[in-house]
Amino acid sequence: MHNQDTFEGPSFSLANRLGRLVWGIVSLVLFRYSPKPMHAWRSFVLRRFGAKVGKGVHVYPKVNIWAPWNLDLGDGCGVANGAILYSQAMITIGKKAVISQGAHLCAGTHDYNTRGFILLTKPIRVGDHAWVATEVFVHPGVNIGTGAVIGARSVVTKHMPDWMVCSGHPCVPIKERKFKIED
Repeated sequence: MHNQDTFEGPSFSLANRLGRLVWGIVSLVLFRYSPKPMHAWRSFVLRRFGAKVGKGVHVYPKVNIWAPWNLDLGDGCGVANGAILYSQAMITIGKKAVISQGAHLCAGTHDYNTRGFILLTKPIRVGDHAWVATEVFVHPGVNIGTGAVIGARSVVTKHMPDWMVCSGHPCVPIKERKFKIED
């Protein structure tokens, strides 16, 4: 973080802001309007901007990415159109994990108890084989366990355990997920 008081100036350095400006232009021209099947192309573009992208990753063209250099995408994961990866801190998505349309992974917030609303950034981790369903909101600093399923429109404010189906506002574990991994 660059500044402790968001009223006095930006929270991020000039280099970070310029990087996001360039990313915004490149994203608009080379990413957002690329044909849906061109996953390898979008992975290439993300790698050029510092993202760690595994093999067979499917990031769709209408995904909104704040800072690709704060992304780590595992082999075979998928991120659907309309998902928001607000990567003010690192967002890690495990292998064969799915982030559905409209899901919002938000790695930044502000401390409303401070005079300057200090920016707080905390990494988000989505485990291997997890599924974050449609329009889920994931708060900063949350870990979603391996194989976890987060039900549509849930609000995830705390860590979710491995191999559990979780849902609600706030999101809570509901039942065990029975699943065979066929790698």
